[in-house]
Amino acid sequence: MKKLEKLKEWDKTYLWHPFTQMKDWFESDPLIIDRAEGVYLIDIYGKRYIDGVSSIWCNVHGHRHPFIDRAIKEQLEKVAHTTFLGLSHPPGILLAKKLVEMAPDGLTRVFYSDNGATSVEVAIKMARGYWYYRGEKQRTKFIALKGAYHGDTIGAMSLGGIPIYQEPYSPLLFPVIRVEAPYCYRCPFKKTYPQCGLLCLEDLERALKEHADETIAFIIEPIVQGAAGIIVQPPTYLKKAWELCKKYGVLFIADEVATGFGRTGKMFACDHEEVKPDLMCLSKGLTGGYLPLGVTLAKEEIFQAFLGEYQEFKAFFHGHTYTGNPLACAASLGSLEVFEKEGVLEKLQSKIRLLEKELKRFWELDHVGDIRQKGFMVGIELVEDPSTKNPFPPEKKVGQKVVLEARKRGVIIRPIGDVIILMPPLSISEWELTILIEAVYDSIKACV
Repeated sequence: MKKLEKLKEWDKTYLWHPFTQMKDWFESDPLIIDRAEGVYLIDIYGKRYIDGVSSIWCNVHGHRHPFIDRAIKEQLEKVAHTTFLGLSHPPGILLAKKLVEMAPDGLTRVFYSDNGATSVEVAIKMARGYWYYRGEKQRTKFIALKGAYHGDTIGAMSLGGIPIYQEPYSPLLFPVIRVEAPYCYRCPFKKTYPQCGLLCLEDLERALKEHADETIAFIIEPIVQGAAGIIVQPPTYLKKAWELCKKYGVLFIADEVATGFGRTGKMFACDHEEVKPDLMCLSKGLTGGYLPLGVTLAKEEIFQAFLGEYQEFKAFFHGHTYTGNPLACAASLGSLEVFEKEGVLEKLQSKIRLLEKELKRFWELDHVGDIRQKGFMVGIELVEDPSTKNPFPPEKKVGQKVVLEARKRGVIIRPIGDVIILMPPLSISEWELTILIEAVYDSIKACV
């Protein structure tokens, strides 16, 4: 027991946790996870918790899935890592082939990196390089949505639209043309869908019309803006945005880091509206939530723009030490095997319907302002006054209180401000899903 308590002491002495106010952390009793099994995380004392946010949206098939465990072990007996610069390896090749076969039509090339943010950085450079080598060097701008989140590296953060993440670093970021997002609950135009006629699209078209000749690309989290609070875009918004980009000759980048691999009910969010992006970014669920890996898929036309003679120096000068890591690629192949052999997407549909049904009772709670769901991505927005939509003062820490209350009930969730996020592994059973929903309902009720 003393050793376990020492772990907490050393954590507070030596670590700096991500997206965490460490002053609060020092005053807390840290939850330290020792192992996992299926949809459960198990702490150092042996207590089990349902992983209600898939270890930050990445675990797909549950923890310690035998297919993925086996794939990693078999690869480890061959080689753990070898460079992808000037060399190749079987899992990297096989994974690229599978991804191209399952991705939206037209995406023919796979570039590996380390995580979601790096996959976006790669897309930024590919898109700019494409226009540069076509002789359109005046194209230097990106268009992105307000409330967007594309990662925390400098380029990805530039594209993001959440001020609290950006403000201290604003002098380092490149300028972006920012347009209104379809946040229907807090519509900037004070309209109601569908009577609004997707007025927010007019803002995008205005930006495209004014800046098309200098614009590299429009980037979007398709169907769901994750870190903005699970903002679900109304039907046809995505497809019409894609069509506008085609109309004005601007590249379309789909950031599917959070939405990919079944989260929205289809393999990719773009599949819901048959959108075919020019570039697509993947990570999180790519390896089933086992190992870090990022992928940027590109159309052949973009790839071809970088081809030339050696002395022209047109190659895509970008890479990472662990680009295409064999263990991560093997894990991804194992995850895709689970999708195929266990009929994951087919089995998911009844669970999505159950989740939708059970969420309706949350409207009974006094401080629920909005409930947003797409597939297995859920955001429950808590507000001080639902009639005015006024948020709680930040110092009340309502979201954090709900999280701590849920832990008492054996559930791990993590909020975005006062939006309670539910995003369990796709493998969760209907019985476990009911337990998760009940615990979150009771936790909200107990806190507000």
